[in-house]
Amino acid sequence: MADADLDVVIRQLAKQQHKSLMAAAKSRRDRYISLAAKAKDKPTTDRYKQIAKDTMEQASFAAKRLQISADNAADSYARSMRNAAAEHAAKNAAEKKAVKKKAINKKALKKTRS
Repeated sequence: MADADLDVVIRQLAKQQHKSLMAAAKSRRDRYISLAAKAKDKPTTDRYKQIAKDTMEQASFAAKRLQISADNAADSYARSMRNAAAEHAAKNAAEKKAVKKKAINKKALKKTRS
C-alpha cells in the first residue's frame, strides 16, 4: 500500500468505515427487533419496531454522508496532485528552455568574439 495513491486509500478506508457502521447499525436494529418480540403489549412492540427502523434510516444517512465526504476528499486530493504534477512539468520545461536559450546566447557571443 506504500505505492498506492492516497485517493485510492481514502476510498478504501471510507468503504471499510461504511461496512463497520452499517454492521453496527444492523446489530443495533436486531437488538431493538428482539426487544419488540419480547414486549408484552402492542404499543411497546410498535415503539421498538419504529426505533429499529429509525436506527437503520439514520445510520444509512450517516454512511451516505461519510461516503460523500470521502469521495470529495479523494477527488480533491487527486485533483491537487494532478495540478502539482502539471506545475512541476511546466517549471521543468521553462528551466530547460532557459538553459537552451542561455546556451544559444553563449554560442552567439563566442561567434561575435571570434
